[in-house]
Amino acid sequence: MSEKTISGFSKLSKRGKIKWIVENFFKDPDAVTKELASYWHGNAAQQKVLDGFSENTISNFPMPYGVAPNMVINGNTYCVPMVIEESSVVAAASSAAKYWMHRGGFTAEVISTTKIGQVHFIWNGASEKIKTFFDDVKEALLDDVSELTASMEARGGGLKDIELLNFTAEQEGYYQIKAYFETCDSMGANFINSVLEALSKTWAKRINTHDGFDAAEQEVEIVMSILSNYTPDCIVRAAVSCPVSDLDKTLTDEEKLALAKRFETAVKIAHVDSYRATTHNKGIYNGVDAVVLATGNDFRAIEACGHTYASRTGKYKSLSHCEVKDGMFHFWLELPLAIGTVGGLTKLHPMAKRSLDMLGNPNAEELMMIIAATGLAQNFAAIKSLVTTGIQKGHMKMHLLNILSHLEASEKEAELTIAHFKERAISFSGVRTFLDNQRGNPSVKSRVQVTK
Repeated sequence: MSEKTISGFSKLSKRGKIKWIVENFFKDPDAVTKELASYWHGNAAQQKVLDGFSENTISNFPMPYGVAPNMVINGNTYCVPMVIEESSVVAAASSAAKYWMHRGGFTAEVISTTKIGQVHFIWNGASEKIKTFFDDVKEALLDDVSELTASMEARGGGLKDIELLNFTAEQEGYYQIKAYFETCDSMGANFINSVLEALSKTWAKRINTHDGFDAAEQEVEIVMSILSNYTPDCIVRAAVSCPVSDLDKTLTDEEKLALAKRFETAVKIAHVDSYRATTHNKGIYNGVDAVVLATGNDFRAIEACGHTYASRTGKYKSLSHCEVKDGMFHFWLELPLAIGTVGGLTKLHPMAKRSLDMLGNPNAEELMMIIAATGLAQNFAAIKSLVTTGIQKGHMKMHLLNILSHLEASEKEAELTIAHFKERAISFSGVRTFLDNQRGNPSVKSRVQVTK
């Protein structure tokens, strides 16, 4: 066995895990040990909570926690927490929030909140027989899992319906029970999966004992029972609109209309071209993911769902829409969002709890609207920049701070560099050359001259 493999790693203490890792994978084990330990939470109880979220934890990975103030949604003003490492995202969301604050703010509504679960099974027999049997026992199946659904039903949710789907044309013997759930303020993953597993067992038992089937037909293979992260019936809509004449007071009426039309065209391009749509939608998720992370929700499930939804017509398209009509500018998106404000990390993670406090402890539907509006704000800011000044001007100004940090610039050096690049194109090599010249590094000057 290689010295870089190990048995029983998960049973080691945190310090034991670190000791093995640094001795086998790093050239400077003492420095790395200190660095990993430096990111442990100063509060031992809080660190224990964080360690419980995942497995084989050896340290924490800090992410910037910012806020976008002035987000007016349905007349309510929010300061929106955002966890993201990318430069200019929070600034863009904040800018768009302030922009629309003076133009009526965002409107948002939850269109539907149904979530999906599936029992996948193999059964070999006549399709009409299993369909008739399912119809006959459907109510009994729902009753079989009523103990598991009772608590959720008391809160207004539960298992709302089930149907049998036949996929035998695509996969021999493959059928599915598709289940529809309402989970109120909970994301509901554990609830849904528990109900599905119970449903699969009672379904198999009823098939096994049905005297209307012969011996072969009484055999059923339950392949898996699990929720789907694709929730096309859990939809939120966010929108902004204003007269074209209100878009930018520094422009003439003709220029305002040209801006509106150029914006509309940019969005339409993202409906025509999937390459552009991918980057376009990534911008939406810059805002969406940042709030989802800050509130302890599952950004991976939400993104997977959103991208599937963007492809629902058979072609990957923009999630947002724009229309300029009768002197009005309209911009909106519809987004599938399965999130929760109770359960999971929403109350366990200390910062997720604070994020929800900051937002006024919203229920799931209100949080859906906040997240969607933030995604739309991000998309608006990006497109507006693209069709006017270009995206890089603002982005690189924000990125300049990261470059300066990477090059370990002093406060005075940073001040001089920011002033120097105020009206110049920013690049890593350009900033490095400027700093080296400021620091009087003749070797760099020579290299620059030779390169030229």
